[in-house]
Amino acid sequence: MTDPTPLDNPAYAALLGPQAFLAERAGNALRFPADVAPFAGLPARPGPDDWHGLAKLAGSGGIAVTAGVPVQPPPDWRVLRVIDGVQLTGEQVTGHQDPEASALGPADVPEMLDLVQRTQPGPFLTRTVEFGGYLGIRRNGALVAMAGQRLRPPGWTEISAVCTDPSLRGQGLATRLTLAVVAAIRARGDTPFLHATATNVTAVRLYESLGFEVRRTAPFTVLRAPS
Repeated sequence: MTDPTPLDNPAYAALLGPQAFLAERAGNALRFPADVAPFAGLPARPGPDDWHGLAKLAGSGGIAVTAGVPVQPPPDWRVLRVIDGVQLTGEQVTGHQDPEASALGPADVPEMLDLVQRTQPGPFLTRTVEFGGYLGIRRNGALVAMAGQRLRPPGWTEISAVCTDPSLRGQGLATRLTLAVVAAIRARGDTPFLHATATNVTAVRLYESLGFEVRRTAPFTVLRAPS
């Protein structure tokens, strides 16, 4: 058995550590604000009080999503969906800056949300940009590709929201932006990692071609709190 690392429970480690400034807390249960990210965090072996805290954060009948860690909720919770994912780490990936990539911020959110709606890379909400580190590529003034940073367990930073306009896929924009985000993560002294849906073989192969290696399976569980 390998020693535990922050990557074993990445959302909880991030909310306890570098992203504690975003955390909403009830006892040992933590979550990001609902308009930043849907993810919640619990200790590795949550007890009844921890689940009660998460229910308080989610609200009666509310939704909570656990990120990259298996959970066994109490009987009064309902599992709505389990998304089978894989976690990849990039210890050997260095990345490099891209001259066409520009920083994205709050003013770009409408375009970012539109791109996400058309490409479905995963959760991206009205305040997700507050995670920081988002880069985009524009063509004729329009945002056509982006990638950014999301969970930050100590020593690590997750690459997320990698997407390209369907009409421009196959031109290497996702690869370029991923490597540019890696360079920014490395400049801060962190190591990049990411999650991908296990069935998205194309994405997993792309990341492996860049030097990322699959570390483990990583389920994402969508839960409904007791009413």
